[in-house]
Amino acid sequence: MSGIVETHVTPAPKDKSKVKKLWQIAAILAIVTAIEFVFAITLPKGVLLYTIFITLTLVKAFYIVSEFMHLKYEVKVLIWSIMIPLIFVVWLIIALIYEGGNL
Repeated sequence: MSGIVETHVTPAPKDKSKVKKLWQIAAILAIVTAIEFVFAITLPKGVLLYTIFITLTLVKAFYIVSEFMHLKYEVKVLIWSIMIPLIFVVWLIIALIYEGGNL
């Protein structure tokens, strides 16, 4: 068979520390989600439940952004340039929910 070149790909060995770190991150996110689930079942709808959901969602979002987007390792000015607009967005959501009569 002319013209066919056979190549062999050898995979790089697994970096066990990276795999362990991914499992740790997945476990932390699963625990926070389980806590949210328990609160959803046990607490009645209201300001307390919404506050807990928003807080735990922000915790998960911060953790995901810091680990998977490597924001934890960036300079502080970049972090603040992302966090300040996020604070205003959260304020807007809370204000719209409040003004809409859901709180």
